Amino acid sequence: MRTYKTLLFDADDTLLDFKATEKAALRMLFEQEKLPFSDEMETHYRELNRSLWKAFEEGEIERTELLNTRFALFMKEYGHEADGVSMEKSYRAFLDEGFHLVDGAIELITELKDHYHVYIVTNGVSKTQDKRLRGSGLHGLFKGVFVSEDTGYQKPMKEYFDYVFERVPGFTPEETLIIGDSLHSDIKGGQLAGLNTCWFNPEKKPNDSGIVPTYEICKLEELYSILNRKAEKKL
Repeated sequence: MRTYKTLLFDADDTLLDFKATEKAALRMLFEQEKLPFSDEMETHYRELNRSLWKAFEEGEIERTELLNTRFALFMKEYGHEADGVSMEKSYRAFLDEGFHLVDGAIELITELKDHYHVYIVTNGVSKTQDKRLRGSGLHGLFKGVFVSEDTGYQKPMKEYFDYVFERVPGFTPEETLIIGDSLHSDIKGGQLAGLNTCWFNPEKKPNDSGIVPTYEICKLEELYSILNRKAEKKL
């Protein structure tokens, strides 16, 4: 088993429970707009949003276009005209206050930071990610945080990882592991950058993507066995 010195963690749905934060923010947004919001609409919004982020990751659209049009596109499908920029601004404010954590995240990073060089590698909006990481208590546990907006690139682009690698002291790909929930941005991105990868799959989703991670876990505490360590505390 390979020995690792540097661990690169994705943020949303790996350490931060973005689904919980997103759900709360969407309900507050639609309440503010005095519009109904059902579970079916929530599911549909997530599908639309996911497709837009995938297009962004593949370089098909710009981040600004994604953020400023997603709510207008969503509302249009339900027969409503909406100011996408205004709704995005309100949604962003609600999202900034979401500090939900994945079970065991704080405990895991608190223990690993004393034995490994730990960094955050995340796509997203810098201000939002910074506020959420600080509010959750995670930010100060990491040696550095790399947000796509700051780098000019996004996962899975090799340029994003090159940017990160240049800023990690003593970096070697053979001693680095990336951990994330996205087969496309985290696992494929890690593979393109020459890294071993760990797919965090808590919902045990089937993998028919053709992207094969080095490891797969469904609980964060399972990372200990990959690192050949024992938890110092019960998670």
